Amino acid sequence: MAVKPQLACFERLGAPGWAALEAACAAAREAGLMVVADGKRGDVPVTAAAYAQALVGETPTPWGPVHGLGADAFTANPLLGRDALEPLVAAAEEAGAGIFALVRTSNPGAADVQDLPAPEAPLHERLAAIVDELSGRLLGESGLSGMGAVVGATEPQHFARMRELMPSSVFLIPGVGAQGGQPELLGAAFAAGRAAGLVAASRGIAADPDPAAAAERLRTAVWEISTA
Repeated sequence: MAVKPQLACFERLGAPGWAALEAACAAAREAGLMVVADGKRGDVPVTAAAYAQALVGETPTPWGPVHGLGADAFTANPLLGRDALEPLVAAAEEAGAGIFALVRTSNPGAADVQDLPAPEAPLHERLAAIVDELSGRLLGESGLSGMGAVVGATEPQHFARMRELMPSSVFLIPGVGAQGGQPELLGAAFAAGRAAGLVAASRGIAADPDPAAAAERLRTAVWEISTA
């Protein structure tokens, strides 16, 4: 299990917000949870390297290294291309961390760009191919890769093809609950073989009168479809 702090909600508060983020991540680790830093970082390589230092690495200074957030994984925007992903992958490899690259997101406007036809396939399929090309760099002993993909639950018809294109990647699956995604439709993300997914839900749990019970219901539902 994991927590997925949305970095923007902390960063808008300035330095106190970053301090709160560090405290929240520390509390999650004490509870035995992984931390997925959700910032969807993506920029030209030199800036991507700085993002990587902030999230999973450290920055050298004349007075010693300044440690970053120390997240277990983070989200990344691959639309600048493979060279912009390279520093993020290298940092994750060095830190033993994971990456979830945006491939087919859960928001309604995703179709405006990610589903556009290209000469051979929709854009989201090309993004999936880049993820798969990089997956070997972060491949674990289980056969699963730390090079994962964000694939939204709101358009479950894409899961079978996404799993075909990214057989070793862990899927980060947002959109369940408040956005309308249904856990019972996620089965193709957990296709037979080495497949795994992390289903993300926030508002649907936080707004429930009993958040712990809501989280347990979701956990049970996902477990049932992933083992079917």
